[in-house]
Amino acid sequence: MLYYLIALLVIIIDQLTKWWVVTRMELGESITVIEDVFYITSHRNTGAAWGILAGQMIFFYIITAIVIVVVIYYMNKFARESKLMGWSLALILGGAIGNFIDRLFRKQVVDFFNTYIGSYDYPIFNVADSALVVGVILVLLVTFLDEKKKKGSMKA
Repeated sequence: MLYYLIALLVIIIDQLTKWWVVTRMELGESITVIEDVFYITSHRNTGAAWGILAGQMIFFYIITAIVIVVVIYYMNKFARESKLMGWSLALILGGAIGNFIDRLFRKQVVDFFNTYIGSYDYPIFNVADSALVVGVILVLLVTFLDEKKKKGSMKA
């Protein structure tokens, strides 16, 4: 149950921040947070990361629905064994649903975190994207650690 609350918290924070950007900023408007490093920029994306598959909403609806079902299945199956896996899947679930809500109701995703790494302008992203990336990295970490633990116990 805790993991569903974490996912819900991600969704709420994601949607509130997107609402703030949509209601308080003009499209393309940018607010400097850290000069040459970090800005809040009102941006819309009809695709995935880097604008990949722009305008393919039906595709995104289907893929996101599948991801949500799979994540819930794995959360119910593995979260009791591993809290870190539960947290990881909760972040993925919250992020997937957060962007799904945008695609469903806005027909585009609201992005606003605009970062520069040196001279590289990293693609603009949002809270849901951040939760998805952190969740996937944690799933990979948990999987790696579990495999390492299994190999270690096989040698003993």
